[in-house]
Amino acid sequence: MQSRAGDMRDSGRSDEIIALQSAESGMQLGRALLHALHNAGISVLYQDREMKTVWARNMRPPWISDTVVSDTGVSDTGDGNGILPLAQAERIGAAKRKVVASGNPEHLELSIPAEDGVRWFQIWIDADHDDGGAVQGVVTTMVETTEQKRREQTLKTLLREVSHRSKNLLAIIQSIATQTSRYSDTLSDFLTRFRGRLQSLASSQDLVTSSNWRGAALRELVSGQVGRYGADPVRSLRFRGANPYLNPNAALHIGLAMHELAVNSVSYGALSRADGFVEVTADLTAASAGETALSLTWAEAIGANDNQPSEKRFGSVALERVVPASLNGTAKLEISGDRLEYHLVVPRSNFETD
Repeated sequence: MQSRAGDMRDSGRSDEIIALQSAESGMQLGRALLHALHNAGISVLYQDREMKTVWARNMRPPWISDTVVSDTGVSDTGDGNGILPLAQAERIGAAKRKVVASGNPEHLELSIPAEDGVRWFQIWIDADHDDGGAVQGVVTTMVETTEQKRREQTLKTLLREVSHRSKNLLAIIQSIATQTSRYSDTLSDFLTRFRGRLQSLASSQDLVTSSNWRGAALRELVSGQVGRYGADPVRSLRFRGANPYLNPNAALHIGLAMHELAVNSVSYGALSRADGFVEVTADLTAASAGETALSLTWAEAIGANDNQPSEKRFGSVALERVVPASLNGTAKLEISGDRLEYHLVVPRSNFETD
């Protein structure tokens, strides 16, 4: 009998230990879930059928006021009434009543005005059923998705920008192909010139892309185009003056102009000689209506033996017509005696100086 009583006492203590361990485990789980809710920015609200708050966890504005809260830590309705815009609060309340009536879950997406723009939330409303299947309350889960929305909007904007830039680039390529074919005598001549111009565009495009489509610095653009033809820019290029930041369209077209001048110089001008060099000067000058314009000059000395082609070719057409027209500017190419100069003036809309 004593042994049996002892066994019962031992069994009772074991049950108590198991119960205590189970309670401790439940408390640990509860604390872990609270940490998870807080870290994930998830708010959870439980209300009875009459929309009275029973409990709430991790509630934040706009679901509670910064200064006025009830004893439960949330507004009496839990809808943010008086905190949210009235239309949004009514929408949430209607969804909860629908869940109580039907027992089926509801899902909402809300946009709420804020000081720094708009905040976005995903809201899930689920029915809490008793053992008999009757709805005894509703569980509302609220997750802020503002950053996700902003990323989506930024991505859409970037995709539209990429599409726009791609169409512009294709239009430039089409124009170059058409003009190059007009001034090429053979297919081989066309392919050589067209390939060089595409590579020039690619070089300028690399600068634009690396700046997240902002554009390219003028000095880096000019140096890159001159350096593509084996010339050492440190020796063969003397750049002076301002270094404005060109927008993408200006970078592509001014890059094309620098390409044409560099090719001509390597073939017929200063860069065809070991000791030759070119001078590029960039000045910011006053234009009409008080705006600032960029005045860009390419100058080089051409020797008596430098055989400049006299007929009009695409290079001069691009320099004097295509490039300035694309930038709403003006240009002039002058070859006189032993000097070649190219002057390009473009308005402020093509660059920035900050």
